[in-house]
Amino acid sequence: MLDGDAPSLPPLLRADDASENPFARAVSRALTGAEPGLVTWARRDDRLDAAVVLAPEQPLENAVAVLLVGAVAIGDAIGALAPPEVAVHYDWPGELRVNGALCGRMRITAANSVPNEPPDWMVLGLELDFLPSEGREGGETPDRTFLYAEGCGEMHPLPLLESWSRHLLVWINRFLDEGLAPVHAAWRARAWKMGEPLADGSGLFVGLDELGGMLVKTDDKTILRPLTEALEE
Repeated sequence: MLDGDAPSLPPLLRADDASENPFARAVSRALTGAEPGLVTWARRDDRLDAAVVLAPEQPLENAVAVLLVGAVAIGDAIGALAPPEVAVHYDWPGELRVNGALCGRMRITAANSVPNEPPDWMVLGLELDFLPSEGREGGETPDRTFLYAEGCGEMHPLPLLESWSRHLLVWINRFLDEGLAPVHAAWRARAWKMGEPLADGSGLFVGLDELGGMLVKTDDKTILRPLTEALEE
């Protein structure tokens, strides 16, 4: 990556080089009144690390579904740039899997945690590994991977950020115009082990509710885990 490189983003989005922690920087900028559409990003070759400031008009319990929107968008972005044999799956609420192993995550936080009130701002974050983290070689943790180990050697963080930003705007517009239904369908199409028992033994992952919450079937009832569980303080 050249030092002067910066992402070419679609209209309504603008880039802010965050050097180390784009998610924290986006939160800091949101707290001081940054306009929505600010995309903070780290200039790195080993991972895609970025976040975007949003200003939802929906109540928090509805707006938090942008976490699923972001996942669907990165799934489409990887699909557009990666070899066809690379499979992306979404592990509720925000983890991202490539060829079955954990490769990154979506993150989300908001100005408040009141479900029926629109937050003043939200920050949606994306972290995706291109190379193993420092001190960890590939193969040491079988349930974790990185894109270069999965046949994506020709892919680089900056073009993937640009692609994600374009797909993100498309999916946000669909979400605003059509509701969660199309996002819900796209997320379910790549859902990780839907219909199978959860790893913690708490029940069977049977689907999502109308707000993107996880439905877990136990022996005698179905439990809802709301998507607001994913909100970080």
